[in-house]
Amino acid sequence: MEMVNIEDYKDSTLAKMSEQKKQTVPIEAKVALTVREAAEYSNIGINKIESLLRTPRCPFVLYVGKKKLVKRKEFEKFIADNIEI
Repeated sequence: MEMVNIEDYKDSTLAKMSEQKKQTVPIEAKVALTVREAAEYSNIGINKIESLLRTPRCPFVLYVGKKKLVKRKEFEKFIADNIEI
């Protein structure tokens, strides 16, 4: 069995993790967005998006535990179908 230096292993692992963080998915390719991403994407304020997510039967809210995400396609449709928010 080959002996591995623990410091080399840590450096290698940290380098791989750093590389993975650099590979981000473009917003238009994501299925669900964070509130901040949705705000940047739509140019609608974070507070307004959070308010919309609190409305009953909101068509674009996705609950992941306690976290609220925005379903991108439904959000785009909501914006296209409304002239005022």
